[in-house]
Amino acid sequence: MPHLTLLAPDGVLSAAELNEAPGYTRPGGPLRSRVAYAAAHVVPKTWADNTPGQPAEVDWDATLDFRRSVYSWGLGVADAMDTAQRNMGLDAAATRDLIARSAQVAREEGGSVVVGVNTDHVEAERISIDQVIDAYKTQLHFTEEQGAGPVLMASRHLARVAESADDYRRVYREVLQSATTPVVLHWLGTAFDPVLEGYFGSTDWREASAVLLEIIEENVDKIAGVKMSLLDAASEVSVRERLPESVRMFTGDDFNYVGLIGGSSVPELVERAEEDASTSSATGKGYSDALLGAFAAITPVASAAIQALDAGDPARYLEILGPTEELSRQVFAAPTFYYKTGVAFLSWLNGHQSAFQMVGGLHSARSLPHLSRIVELANASLALEQPELAAIRWHGMLRHNGLEVPGVLA
Repeated sequence: MPHLTLLAPDGVLSAAELNEAPGYTRPGGPLRSRVAYAAAHVVPKTWADNTPGQPAEVDWDATLDFRRSVYSWGLGVADAMDTAQRNMGLDAAATRDLIARSAQVAREEGGSVVVGVNTDHVEAERISIDQVIDAYKTQLHFTEEQGAGPVLMASRHLARVAESADDYRRVYREVLQSATTPVVLHWLGTAFDPVLEGYFGSTDWREASAVLLEIIEENVDKIAGVKMSLLDAASEVSVRERLPESVRMFTGDDFNYVGLIGGSSVPELVERAEEDASTSSATGKGYSDALLGAFAAITPVASAAIQALDAGDPARYLEILGPTEELSRQVFAAPTFYYKTGVAFLSWLNGHQSAFQMVGGLHSARSLPHLSRIVELANASLALEQPELAAIRWHGMLRHNGLEVPGVLA
């Protein structure tokens, strides 16, 4: 039986049995019980100057083929999000190119794509509220022209300049009123970007969520959903239960997605979150849909789990998806904003790119023991699509770093 060599933080090597590929099947049609988007990453040209501060040179064939793979599993693609290294290697020109190309692939494949709308094409760190509004509108209108669904991301510019919750209300009101298609609002927590501390006017999520809900209520005809990425299940359940009926909650919680997506189908997984949630009414759905960077790392597993929900088999859903949460917690471990390294690493192990490289040199952001734990957990949760290829690539990486890999797959 083939084995994996693993590397502990103290440098000790050990072996684990390599599991066979799970044999999940692609769905025969759209997934029905949940709307799920994988927040996809970008693949750079291997020979490019993929070093910090250099412009992104994207391998468009590999990058877009990955999106085609996501569509083949019945998931949608969330593009030009933080998973695609916005503000961490992907510059404004490459972001626009990615949006246009990804939207074209979605049309070709009949898939659903949403893309990030931000203010990050403006180079100045501090701009006025009016300039924030104009910057948002510039990216919003470009996204609409491409035919992609907009995700209104949290803006560093707005976080820096806003003096009160009223500034957030004003910006979102004016930007949303200019939208010609419903948008998804994105609340990104400080674990992903410390600059966003105090977003929506408060560092207390209860106060901030009240502002978010006011914005949604005031502009409900302009909003398709909200993506919460606070890594706090209680806050998500609290907001979810107070959303208008027409507004979806898309979980961005890469720590707790199994219970949040399962919802009332697997109540034992969200019981504690619901007990902790401070809610006054329960008008929303009893589950979250998904817009997750984790789903870019485990797309076939995510698809198989939602297919189980489609078939009315929550026990099978839990059996399939449950083990992946520990893997996701490792990928998104602190400092969480380096999670993109784990997503690209798994993409390489699974054969979606020829080299483990990232724009901006971010492939160096995690240690070998950290990556070894990802290998171990991916194997245990059946997230390795081609286990023998993954073993060969991982063992080659260990050897390249001066470690001997005895008696296992080359």
